[in-house]
Amino acid sequence: MVKHIVLFKLKDETPTDRKQEAMHAFKQAIEALPAKIPFIRKVEVGLNMNPGETWHIALYSEFDTLEDVKAYSTHPDHVAAAGLLAEVKENRACVDYEI
Repeated sequence: MVKHIVLFKLKDETPTDRKQEAMHAFKQAIEALPAKIPFIRKVEVGLNMNPGETWHIALYSEFDTLEDVKAYSTHPDHVAAAGLLAEVKENRACVDYEI
């Protein structure tokens, strides 16, 4: 099994209400993906409630293989969901590891 963890930092200059709107839309879109992409074993999106921290969004997901992670990353429904952060995202960090 491969665990796929991604952190997103949003731009400081983005107004708070716009950040919140983008974060909630992203969470809803990503968490709807298992119904569309059958090889997602688990997905969870957490929105950081601590304003003193650097990262705004944490995405946790599980797949059987790294190839499934790669297929997920290019799947049109995932690309559309990721696009919801395009205007507000400053940075992204990712770790994929096998257990």
